[in-house]
Amino acid sequence: MNLLRGLVTFVATLVGGELTFAATPREDIAAQAAAAPDYTSPANWAAGPAAAKSGPVDVFYVHPTTFRSAKGEWNQRPGDAVADQWTDESVIVRQGGAFEGCCRVWAPRYRAASFNALQSEAHRDEAFALAYGDVERAFDWFLANVSKGRPFILAGHSQGGKHISDLLEKRIDGTALQTRMVAAYIIGINLAGGEFGPRRFKSVPICAKPAQTGCAVQWNAVMAGSDPTPMLDAYRRFYATRYGTEDGWEPVCVNPVTFDLGKPASLSSQALGAAPGVPGLGPMKPLRAGAVAVKCERGLAIVYLAPGLDLAPGPGGSMHFHDVGLFFADVRANAALRAKAWVLAHRRK
Repeated sequence: MNLLRGLVTFVATLVGGELTFAATPREDIAAQAAAAPDYTSPANWAAGPAAAKSGPVDVFYVHPTTFRSAKGEWNQRPGDAVADQWTDESVIVRQGGAFEGCCRVWAPRYRAASFNALQSEAHRDEAFALAYGDVERAFDWFLANVSKGRPFILAGHSQGGKHISDLLEKRIDGTALQTRMVAAYIIGINLAGGEFGPRRFKSVPICAKPAQTGCAVQWNAVMAGSDPTPMLDAYRRFYATRYGTEDGWEPVCVNPVTFDLGKPASLSSQALGAAPGVPGLGPMKPLRAGAVAVKCERGLAIVYLAPGLDLAPGPGGSMHFHDVGLFFADVRANAALRAKAWVLAHRRK
């Protein structure tokens, strides 16, 4: 055993005449993790292999946290029946399904960080790292076997949004792949305006217009009348710790109805269709048009809901679980618009 590693990362105790050691979070996670998914198998894709739709653009979508980990696991087990059913019947339908209007959606099953890991500061980053490794391998398979030089959309929400943002930074930004990226929909995380530029995304800009391509959009929905100050203070601290400054800390908010930075507010009459009811198993209820007004304020998408949508906010008024469903038809229309714009622009070349 390396002496420095032994002194710094392990706590030795004498038990029965033998030394035993408390494993590091990385070792805990590695020892407990299920085998990595094999992406040549259709079983390891929540969406994609069985889709009949084809077209010039594909979507690589990464789902949010869906594994509650009753046994205390740090990462999702591929093949877990409960988590897979929730992923397929609720998350893929209510989120990934928004992109099916233009494109074929491919969504990998991956060893996502569990709710248990999200609550453990010591294990969170390592659980995310394991999950991201799966996402990156799935993306490589997607590029080689699905995309094959075609344009693509990246999309993800919450934990999925984090992995998409990391993929954008590590694999897309400033590379040849950026020219093939229609857009990145990075939804429901605290991506800050100051990260676009020298600090992180050096080449990929924020989408300023609804038909712009090669760019990224983000929003976090919060119920009107709530006080988002604690949430924003946490965002500010995280950003300052990471970058050593508060300059540019405010989250990015692209209005998910107008998709125009110059139009941060929209009336309910402009909204194309929200998914009513709390996320659950089974078919999604019919969309309701004209049910959500939005205003980007302090980096958040402040929403005003029509009666009867039956969408309860979370702590602090967060509408995190509804970030996509609230704007389901609007996202669908915008993805189709950007896909069409990319194809038309590249046909002229």
